[in-house]
Amino acid sequence: MRMMLWPRVLAFLGVCLLSSGLPAEGASAAATSGVAPAAANVSDWLLDPELLDCARLRIVWQQALPLRAGERFAEITLLNGRLYLRSDRNYLWSLDAAKGNIVFSRSLAAPGIPVLCLDNYENTLISVVGNQLTEFRDDLGTDVRVSSLGMSIVAPPARNSQFFYVPGTDRRLHAFRADDLVRMFKATPDDDSLITTVGADDSEVVFGTATGYVIAMAADAPKKLWSFKAAGGIAGSIIREGDSFILASKDTHVYRIDVTETSTVQLTWRFQTESVLDRAPRVTEGFVYQYAVGRGLTAIDKQTGRAAWALPEGLDLLAEAGGKAYVITRLRTLTVMDNASGKRLYSVNCAPVTGHAANTENAQIYVADELGRVVCLESTR
Repeated sequence: MRMMLWPRVLAFLGVCLLSSGLPAEGASAAATSGVAPAAANVSDWLLDPELLDCARLRIVWQQALPLRAGERFAEITLLNGRLYLRSDRNYLWSLDAAKGNIVFSRSLAAPGIPVLCLDNYENTLISVVGNQLTEFRDDLGTDVRVSSLGMSIVAPPARNSQFFYVPGTDRRLHAFRADDLVRMFKATPDDDSLITTVGADDSEVVFGTATGYVIAMAADAPKKLWSFKAAGGIAGSIIREGDSFILASKDTHVYRIDVTETSTVQLTWRFQTESVLDRAPRVTEGFVYQYAVGRGLTAIDKQTGRAAWALPEGLDLLAEAGGKAYVITRLRTLTVMDNASGKRLYSVNCAPVTGHAANTENAQIYVADELGRVVCLESTR
């Protein structure tokens, strides 16, 4: 799951209110530093435990990573129980997401070298570093293989047990055999448009294009299985859940399409955001959370396609737990929304936070600041 980063802002004064008026539980947490909240100075913590208590949150762990002067986190990714933090100087840390321990740290590339993505397949991490397909171990961080594919890579690749599928600037999807990276075949969208996203499993490959096509093909051959056309380009990744696909389009809509056993595509719902979308939605068990520029964050019921609530200052989903959505806002607050009633429950000031992970896997919240402090939070109820 990927994160949104913001520029430095002036500190926000005061704590937003606890609107329910109910008493909060005492804060309790032990950080990886071994300093308990009762013994630590408030300045030691990224977020004040007493203020978090107002939002019924507690610190699970806090880790301090050695950022250099002027260095910041460029990307935070949550993958299979690991939290990966890459700095703007291309240094990467891997943390155990449950405990905060450092699993490994390494330099990915020299500062300024573009790093396109970070994903994983089994026990291997996959990235595109300076247009080279880079694979390294998820336990030690050591390189497994660094490969030049003889093409310009335009979007993050996908992998299954047989192939890598790599979108190129030539408007082709290139399939390379995973064992030896021999190119086996290529596929082209119906209108020869640029491929902007791709996902794969062992049965089929699904990719989206800059003109709004969503196309599925067989995993082992350039054979089209089905297609769908949105009115605008696909924004970010296409989220697959079984035979359902949820996607954002630059035509201002979020779509859910379902594919039958006979490869018939059904438009289950379409939700209009009234803003050109520039990123993929966050999808949980019951809701789709979509950010729209100028409109904030909207929670959409995954079954009906109707809005549960909208938060104009909302930026991204942090996590979901107990029917509540934890949202980071442009006002530098952490706001808790009730998905059933659509009401704002309470908010807490989080002015120091400059980065976060969007977690759709479980209820943990991960935030970081420009000093290198990384914190895991969870709800106390």
